[in-house]
Amino acid sequence: MALAVSMLKFLNTLFPQPAHPLNMAQDGTKSTAQWQMERGGETLRYFLQAVSERELFEDRVVLDMGCGPGGKTCYYATRGVKKVVGLDLLPDFIAEARALAEQEGLLDSVDFVAADATAMPFADETFDVIIANDFMEHVGDPEGALREAHRVLKKGGRLFVNFPPYYHPYGAHLSDAIAIPWVHSLFSEQTMIDAYKDLVRVYPDSEKRIAFRFSKDAQGREYLSYVNGMTIERFQKILKATPYLKVAYYREAPLRDFLAPLSKINGAKEYFVRMVVVVLEK
Repeated sequence: MALAVSMLKFLNTLFPQPAHPLNMAQDGTKSTAQWQMERGGETLRYFLQAVSERELFEDRVVLDMGCGPGGKTCYYATRGVKKVVGLDLLPDFIAEARALAEQEGLLDSVDFVAADATAMPFADETFDVIIANDFMEHVGDPEGALREAHRVLKKGGRLFVNFPPYYHPYGAHLSDAIAIPWVHSLFSEQTMIDAYKDLVRVYPDSEKRIAFRFSKDAQGREYLSYVNGMTIERFQKILKATPYLKVAYYREAPLRDFLAPLSKINGAKEYFVRMVVVVLEK
């Protein structure tokens, strides 16, 4: 195991470290919430191939599922919404999100709630639009989250989902420290965990990062808990078991245009699709 960890760490030196919001926050460049807000429009790029921004936001009551520290939610609040609510399981994220909303003068149009996406504290048919951006690969019970989204969505409302499949080059979500593409296809989970722990020791928030990404099962075995291993195949099975939501739009966007042929081959597509994009209607 030690040899595999050393090999991973050596290979990691051969790749440029991608810009990551956690690292920006550590070096004082900007907070994760600010980074999210600045690139809020980027979170919509795939959805806007299916609908206009006006259809998404104008006079709509919007729910942002898995809002994190609230940057994208605050961006949505500037797009003409009637109201936008950010929901996340972690109270620390919600506190950061509220601070950003206050700083940006958005408290009249945005609110944040700490709650489980599978048991949301909202009445039936509350929202016109639900956005689940980079959410489906993290939630522990995606089927339950979709059932709840259906419950709180108004009749005729739309749920916008996008996520990178697990075998995406950085689908392990460890790129704040590990820059090797497809690292989770090259090394065991335990090797990745051990290497990641070593690599983040240089950061003051290393213990927080480690606790955020890894957990232990009933046998005490450590595992990557920050992501749920959502593949394209698994998601398609979930959609088939979700007949109460109609698929209005579906796209598998390739990593790069020249890789599009590979992104259409069963099996290979798991590695060469950048984003799965779905619009569901109630």
